[in-house]
Amino acid sequence: MMWNEELNAQSDNPFVPGLIIVLDLDRFGEYVKQRGLDEYKPNTVTGELTNLVEELAVKHRGVVIYGLSRNRGTEEAIIEIPYGSDDLNQVVKDVEEIKKKIEEYGVSLSAVIVKDYVTGKPARDRREAYHGTPGRSKAIKALRNIKRRGGGRILLLG
Repeated sequence: MMWNEELNAQSDNPFVPGLIIVLDLDRFGEYVKQRGLDEYKPNTVTGELTNLVEELAVKHRGVVIYGLSRNRGTEEAIIEIPYGSDDLNQVVKDVEEIKKKIEEYGVSLSAVIVKDYVTGKPARDRREAYHGTPGRSKAIKALRNIKRRGGGRILLLG
């Protein structure tokens, strides 16, 4: 066994260093009501965010843990990038680009990027996605703080 296998041999969810990215549209319910859109079907904003999240995950060999939905459109997403710490600057630039593209539709986006240990396994439900690891809990807490203060920001936590 290699050293990493030995460390994780007794674990159901082996952890590796990586990045956790949490994205969420700000006050999107208001936007949907204003425009008379169906909240259960993809629209231009949620469809675009779906494509951008997929592209980000593929580009950085990440895993979408939660939130990606082609049927409803993506309003929020959690992505983990195992061993992604080396790509940190590029990931931040890519998230900034996603934010910029979403803002072109008149919607703001909040995001948190956390360097922590990741599983790289999709969550079975929302609770596991949000609180399945200490890093995800930290990211969600930080995202809620950003949104309480008006949103529209990207926060990087080490």
